[in-house]
Amino acid sequence: MPRQQSEASHYLNIYKLTIEKKRLQQELNSLAQRRDRIQERLAALEQEVVALDHKASELREATTPATQSLSEPSSVIYPPATSETTDAYKTVTLDY
Repeated sequence: MPRQQSEASHYLNIYKLTIEKKRLQQELNSLAQRRDRIQERLAALEQEVVALDHKASELREATTPATQSLSEPSSVIYPPATSETTDAYKTVTLDY
């Protein structure tokens, strides 16, 4: 059974709504501050990416083709030694 409506119950409802409104306004303010911090961080990250990309392109232009060929990996494949028994697995040894 619902309670009878009185002046006090109306003031209690007004108080509850006022408290909720204040809480939501504070939450909205904190979200706006967080949004601003995130946007600032994104801008800083973008600047760092551009700077690093510029440095990388400078280094790429400065390197010569001879130094690039030295950094390429080379591999030597040694086939397994032949044995009289037949193994279920075939093995290959790779040296880098």
